[in-house]
Amino acid sequence: MSPGIGLMKRRLPTEKEAISLAVSGIIKKYNVAADQIKTLETKYDSEGGDWYVALGFNEKRAIVKIDSVLGTITEIKEI
Repeated sequence: MSPGIGLMKRRLPTEKEAISLAVSGIIKKYNVAADQIKTLETKYDSEGGDWYVALGFNEKRAIVKIDSVLGTITEIKEI
């Protein structure tokens, strides 16, 4: 039996780490330079254990959903 999400140690405990991972995901997916990416907003969902990071780059915007326990990007959605 595995522990509940509240008992598991998060691999991305801080907002700074979540932003860093989100920026690297945008760089890989859209081939954009890091200095062109701006952080618009960040939110943490304590129920699901996910970070949501909104980023702007090259007249585009994207929301990156990150699982804070696994430390992986689960979705990149362009808006």
